[in-house]
Amino acid sequence: MTGTIDARPARPVREERPLAGDRPAGDHSVGELVHQATEQISLLIRQEAALAKEELTAKGRSMGRGGGLLGAAGAVGYVGLFALAGTGVAALSLVLPVWAAALIVTGVLFAIAGVLALTGRAQLHRAGPPTPQQAIGSVKADVEEIKERAHHR
Repeated sequence: MTGTIDARPARPVREERPLAGDRPAGDHSVGELVHQATEQISLLIRQEAALAKEELTAKGRSMGRGGGLLGAAGAVGYVGLFALAGTGVAALSLVLPVWAAALIVTGVLFAIAGVLALTGRAQLHRAGPPTPQQAIGSVKADVEEIKERAHHR
């Protein structure tokens, strides 16, 4: 091998594909069999890489949503502290001392921020680790299948 990558389009993997005419599968030369195995392994690797990419994309999307919710929690906690706090304190100070009104409004705003933060954290945990579990399982199954077939020949 020269270390270059074959850029030809991949052919579908088949159980037995006739090579060099209509000879039965047992009549192929070693070179033909190696070539066929190389093509099939190359296709398998491309398919596994595509599966891993799909899986990581889906997990990234989920993690992005969770991060967005955490960002929203921070924004609500910060902006809400200024906007609603003044209004709430002013309204409650009509019936309570100003310090009690301020304490109640502050507690409510931080409770809202806490709920948003917990929701965002739960979303991040649901996304799971950023590893392509399905692709890893599929590759392991492929390796076992190849080993099993190699031992039967």
